[in-house]
Amino acid sequence: MARQTSAPWLLLIHQIPPNPPYLRVKVWRRLQSVGAVPIKNSVYVLPNSDEAREQFEWMIREIAKDGGEAALCEAQFLDGLDDGQVVSNFHRARDDDYVEIAQAARRFERELSRQRPLSEKRRAQLRIEVARLRKRVNEVIAIDFLGAPRREAADGLVRGLEAHLRGPADGRAESLGRVDLNSLRGKTWVTRKGLHIDRIASGWLIRRFIDENAQFRFVSSKGYEPAPHEIRFDMFAAEFTHEGDQCTFEVLLGRLRLDDPALARIAEIVHDIDLRDAKFARPETPGIDHLITGVAMASTDDEARLAQGSAIFEALYHYFTRKRG
Repeated sequence: MARQTSAPWLLLIHQIPPNPPYLRVKVWRRLQSVGAVPIKNSVYVLPNSDEAREQFEWMIREIAKDGGEAALCEAQFLDGLDDGQVVSNFHRARDDDYVEIAQAARRFERELSRQRPLSEKRRAQLRIEVARLRKRVNEVIAIDFLGAPRREAADGLVRGLEAHLRGPADGRAESLGRVDLNSLRGKTWVTRKGLHIDRIASGWLIRRFIDENAQFRFVSSKGYEPAPHEIRFDMFAAEFTHEGDQCTFEVLLGRLRLDDPALARIAEIVHDIDLRDAKFARPETPGIDHLITGVAMASTDDEARLAQGSAIFEALYHYFTRKRG
């Protein structure tokens, strides 16, 4: 059982001598590999856990052995820096990794989608390259302690490539299996804390078209194990999450046979805001992006975000049902 702690963060504070010159690079690489992020010069932070403590203690010994100095402390920020800013630092660091992975995945996806069939040799090479990309995804997920927003998009793109290379030309056919709406009623829907565009839109869709009495839980995504009556969405290893280049909202529409032109237009907006790939470029997208960002800025309470965001999507749905084109 993990040790109970009173402070949410661990800080490693170090001073490294100019010689040997490799030490600074060695320490920096080690900090990167364990997922620590800087908050000041020579001050790095990890969420407080036994595993993080062990990693930092090992680094302190290594720094001291090479003539440097380091100290470890538990921390709770009271002024000048708050938990939200630290969480944002972790999200930015991991999202940078996920964006890099997504860009590589999209390059492979474009190659696979060309009309000209691939040679068996090139297909075999792609399997190796995609396997390396999967290894990279798993490495980043292992140090994504706070569930960065771009995790599901990157993982979904790589899973789409894996499915494509495993079987038929359209690798999504297997993953986007149809689901009976009746089997989803009376369930508790679970997703990551810190709702934003895809989770807000999906939550609205669930209550509007699947189960008007649906209950939601908002959890830390890392290592969460659902109860038998729970369904996860837009989180790692969820029943409904990103598939290939589709966001969770799009996956829900496809698997639930919700063939509604108004919902399809909303899906295009949610896709472009969530994946930032300008695939559909609807004129309404920037305004909805600003509105949902404002909802997130106005409250950290996820129930409040869902309620306020749902009002936006309800109004947007009525608009599209009455507007042609």
